[in-house]
Amino acid sequence: MMEMRVRWGTGIGAWVRGVGVVGVGAALTLGGASSVGALAPEADLAYHGSVAMAAGLVDVRLTPQNHGPSAVEDATVRLRWSAPLADVQRLPGDCARSGERVVVCRTGPLAADWPGDPIRLKVRLLGEPSEVTLEIDTVWGGGAVDRNHGNDQQRVLALDTGDSYVF
Repeated sequence: MMEMRVRWGTGIGAWVRGVGVVGVGAALTLGGASSVGALAPEADLAYHGSVAMAAGLVDVRLTPQNHGPSAVEDATVRLRWSAPLADVQRLPGDCARSGERVVVCRTGPLAADWPGDPIRLKVRLLGEPSEVTLEIDTVWGGGAVDRNHGNDQQRVLALDTGDSYVF
């Protein structure tokens, strides 16, 4: 008969870590290190849109796109401002604040070689800066491997003029 002892404080976290290590080891043993990357689908995420700022209010419109070859069920895009956001924000349902200067948004499904649903949000900056830099990048690509980060990482400078800056 096998006796099993569990210490308090190890619990499910230790079990999950153990399974993760075993899973990686099994994948390496079964197929070799080079085939592990081949198990993940490949996609090429990109973001195009515009940003405008007037009196501390920033209007962002962006359309996620997947250049393929595989579809992506969902992804997460991060929008990071060079100036802090005001405490109170009204964000769309698929977006959430994740820091003093950061908002993350779900893209929804992204078919290969097809644009996704547009994401539009307005954020209020703390104060009324004369300019702001917006950095856009992918936080999570739905489990797909993206080998081209040249089009899913954007950096846009917007001046407090109300003019739209396209990226």
